[in-house]
Amino acid sequence: MLDWRHSHADRQAAVRRPGTATDSHISAGSHTIEVRISRISQLFNSLDPSPFRSRDLDPDAEEHIVGWAQELPMGEPIEIAVHLPRTQLGHAQEMELEQSILNYFQERTRKYERDLREHFLNGWRYLAIGLPLLCICLLSSQLAASALGHGAIARVVEESLIIVGWVANWKPIETFLYGWWPILRTRNLFRQLSCAEVRIIADHPPDAGGVVPTP
Repeated sequence: MLDWRHSHADRQAAVRRPGTATDSHISAGSHTIEVRISRISQLFNSLDPSPFRSRDLDPDAEEHIVGWAQELPMGEPIEIAVHLPRTQLGHAQEMELEQSILNYFQERTRKYERDLREHFLNGWRYLAIGLPLLCICLLSSQLAASALGHGAIARVVEESLIIVGWVANWKPIETFLYGWWPILRTRNLFRQLSCAEVRIIADHPPDAGGVVPTP
């Protein structure tokens, strides 16, 4: 069984840097993520009933590719080099393997774009609740001060209402200031992968089945 856990140093060593490619099939000037498989089916989720070109990647294969991509500078070109046995080359061409991989990352990009829109839509919903509540709490605190005088109880009620009003607005504040950054980062990562150049390279099969990084 393959171990998918790799250290940061392993990833830095395994991902080719621009101008360091030694394989004539690999394009200089791009960061290359290399994947070795013995069967095309190892790349895709066997439980997904969708047509081949729309099928999800296998979770381990996605984790492998995305994990390497996270180590690369954002916005720079990526190449995904898929090494497979020569006996699988005809099947890869028939199934349009390159486009199938890109289709998956394009769909993931669209998914996170929808998530980002939904995130901001929820933020406006939170704000539509929080702002009126803040106004009500501020007004109520003034009324409480007028009705109860300047004693300790009046001060506690007044400040409690103000705190409740601001706490009610923490969620929209978090949504608009902080919550969208992880979604945007993930969207941009999948967009970068969806623009990658995918190369199919006929190679000898690996010693064990699975998707493994090139040492």
